[in-house]
Amino acid sequence: MNLFSYIKKIIPGLFLCILLAQLGVFLGKFVPSIGGAPLAIFLGLLSGNTFAKSKIFASGSKFSESDLLSYSIVLLGGTLSINTILQLGFSGIIFIVLQMALTIGITMFIGKKLGFSKHFRALMASGNAVCGSSAIGASSPVINAEENDKGISITIVNLTGTLLMFALVPIAGFLYNFETLQTSALLGGILQSVGQVIAAGSMVNHNVLEMSTIFKIVRIVFLVVIVIWLSKEFHNKELEVDTEFALEEEAYAKKKTKISIPWYITGFFILCTLFTFGLIPPQVSKVFKMISSQFEIIALAGIGMRVNIGELIKQGPKASLYGLLVGLSQIVIAIVLIKIFL
Repeated sequence: MNLFSYIKKIIPGLFLCILLAQLGVFLGKFVPSIGGAPLAIFLGLLSGNTFAKSKIFASGSKFSESDLLSYSIVLLGGTLSINTILQLGFSGIIFIVLQMALTIGITMFIGKKLGFSKHFRALMASGNAVCGSSAIGASSPVINAEENDKGISITIVNLTGTLLMFALVPIAGFLYNFETLQTSALLGGILQSVGQVIAAGSMVNHNVLEMSTIFKIVRIVFLVVIVIWLSKEFHNKELEVDTEFALEEEAYAKKKTKISIPWYITGFFILCTLFTFGLIPPQVSKVFKMISSQFEIIALAGIGMRVNIGELIKQGPKASLYGLLVGLSQIVIAIVLIKIFL
């Protein structure tokens, strides 16, 4: 597909996301206690499950949800100093590592008790522990997961994250009175996708948005570790075959585990470094911040549009229960770890 055809394909959905985003911002002025970000998501959710269910909007909403959000994250790096990232400290890193490890353990345990296959449990574990659909997509080939398991896990993880996105804000207000570090750890340490973290952070304040995004970015960096672990775990336990075939599979597994960090994370750190050393002037940083905010609100509308309520109902109560129990477990784990380390 050439560039012109691609642009033509994304225009309807992108235009609708822009319209919903601006409508959300406008309505947010009348209900400042809610704000434009959650309203953009709600409008996207309403539209995507009613009049905008047509495939003509799919490419544009996907572009808004993924590409625009990625650009927003990169530009956000041009507004933050490395000193801000260092505020996480050693205790913040330990919190993230333990939160991820315990999420994986509890997800595998709950899934086993509910009778799900090991492959499906592994996809659910990586998606909830790291970064939702991206982690599932990276983990799927190294464990030879079925397409059906991949599709269902993506649906359940995304829906769980969407529900948590709205639930965690009042929890943070009640427990931490929106204190920046603790609230950011709760949001950035639990929520499944970057978009959900940004959306939830937007509902609190800009400081929480920035810090929770940093927590999330650190989690994404650990994606490489999770994928390598899954590769070894499934390779060691499932490839009990003759030596020659095992060596071939081992070489293939190692090849598949060469998972790179998403490009927008690299871009974020490059701009963050440039800003730290004063190579990005304050005026340019302000422009980055303005554009990043605009891309962000459009992406949130796209995220709402791509939540398929009908698909969730189709998965049945058992899969939904799995997602709910994992989400509740993540909240409990995070609250305990925040109490200990932060």
